[in-house]
Amino acid sequence: MKSPLLANIALSALDDHFAGQWQQLMKTPWQRQARRKRGLGNWKMIRFADDFVVMVAGERQHAEALREEVSGVLATLGLRLAPEKTRVVHIDEGVDFLSITIRRMRKRGTSRHYVYTKPSKKAIQAVKDKVTAKTYRSTLYQEPAVLIPGISAVDSHAWNRIMRWLRRKYQGRTGLGMPELRRRFCVPGTWKLAHNGVVFTGASTVPVVRYRYRGTRIPSSYPEPSAGPSG
Repeated sequence: MKSPLLANIALSALDDHFAGQWQQLMKTPWQRQARRKRGLGNWKMIRFADDFVVMVAGERQHAEALREEVSGVLATLGLRLAPEKTRVVHIDEGVDFLSITIRRMRKRGTSRHYVYTKPSKKAIQAVKDKVTAKTYRSTLYQEPAVLIPGISAVDSHAWNRIMRWLRRKYQGRTGLGMPELRRRFCVPGTWKLAHNGVVFTGASTVPVVRYRYRGTRIPSSYPEPSAGPSG
């Protein structure tokens, strides 16, 4: 299906299918534990528009069986899974979902493992490509105060591109070297780029906010239907 909007509407049937099973089979912790003792897997589906991931607590065969089940549900809608986008992976290998890589890794300096999330390599490269395009020679006519806030990127790549851009813009005409560039375009005593009160803060200053799963506890924005006239 070419339209994400239509796919989003159609996939509500997938939500209903798995939500019904979840309520019947794995609603409580003891039900999930009982399934594991019987060698069965537990799972939960997360969907955003026409993208979804099924998280499985079990073995690989449980994940593969769920993939076939999903294919069966989609077939009744006239849809199919895209082979190039459908994978069965272990959490230690990591999975990309909505431009985010989700992976379990050992915490540095400890023997404990945690699930981490970070921008995917593809998403980071897309940002780098945008930074590169904004710092081509063809943009040297701009003022630094215009360039800096127009760039959003991975900090190290963005900083290097901006500094290279500044050197090209000013070195040829004024003979500015790195010390002078730093004096003119960095916060005193630091390498933080700034010009005329505009500071390049970088992506590292953006706080990471975690959201807990709220499921059916999310309030509906639609009014409750009024009761009909009683007979």
